[in-house]
Amino acid sequence: MEEAFAARRPALRLLVTPQRRHALEQIVLHAATLRIPIVEVEGGSLTAAAGFDGHQGVAVVLRGRRFASLEEILARAIEREEPPFVLVLDSLEDPQNLGTLLRSAEAAGVHGVVFPTARQAPLSPAAVKASAGATEHLLLAPVDDLPAALTDLHVRSVRIVGADAEAPLSARQADLRGPPAIVVGSEGRGLGPAIRRRCDLLVRIPMRGEIGSLNAAVAGSILLFEALGQREPDARPAPSSPAPSAPTPSSPAPSAPPPSSPETNGDAASATEVEATERKATERKATRPKATVKAKPESKAKAKAKAPRAAPSDATDTAPPEDDATESPPEPPDALLPE
Repeated sequence: MEEAFAARRPALRLLVTPQRRHALEQIVLHAATLRIPIVEVEGGSLTAAAGFDGHQGVAVVLRGRRFASLEEILARAIEREEPPFVLVLDSLEDPQNLGTLLRSAEAAGVHGVVFPTARQAPLSPAAVKASAGATEHLLLAPVDDLPAALTDLHVRSVRIVGADAEAPLSARQADLRGPPAIVVGSEGRGLGPAIRRRCDLLVRIPMRGEIGSLNAAVAGSILLFEALGQREPDARPAPSSPAPSAPTPSSPAPSAPPPSSPETNGDAASATEVEATERKATERKATRPKATVKAKPESKAKAKAKAPRAAPSDATDTAPPEDDATESPPEPPDALLPE
């Protein structure tokens, strides 16, 4: 009821039993604030007006509901800048299941719900109550020809995904990230033959227990939230490179490469030999005594030339110089040998 007030649905009057008026004072005050007439009725009259006895002593009479079309559902997806997300109901029979599925659909962010006008549980007060107000926020599109509506969605690039217990793929294995229309069959028959033929993909829910099936509302809710989980931006991160595994006892750990030898590394060996040769040459140079220059013995002619001559006397003439007394230029000293 509060959801109907929040959705600004036109309300005609609020019906409340006298015994429950004090307990429902907040709802009564809210209706009075919205200028909705408040009428006290007996419990039996309220049950007849509501159509079931689960009213808890209060009910609101609203104007007729305005239903949506497929175009409006797809337009809401464009407005939210999201891929279309649609729930399709194939002849549900229980109003409680209908209301529960509508509640799950609204919580999962479904843009609209498509269901047939015939052979379908009515959108009764019981279904509205079970939806917990979701009917006031969802776009509901009843259609006369459900298979044709699925074909129309397929043409608009919506992927039709049906729930089937015998499907080869589970919902987790299937790719539901695109624009899906999740189709839930009836409680007893499942998907009809015409609906099954128009499905692009059939998925199942894994079962491990002894019970072979789930309630239609439970199964549909699981598929809706599986699709929602896959539609999240961080639902399927890019696979990261695996970390290097530690060596197992059976496989030996990789050993360090052996040191390179002169045969395998000629350049390194040559450089080492050159350094050793230079080091030995330096040591020899440091320990080798310096070479000294030894003067060659002078020849007799040079000795005679260098000896002082006696002064000539007046009585005698000087003897002519001997042939080997001719002076020759001095020889240069021996050059120093390189170390």
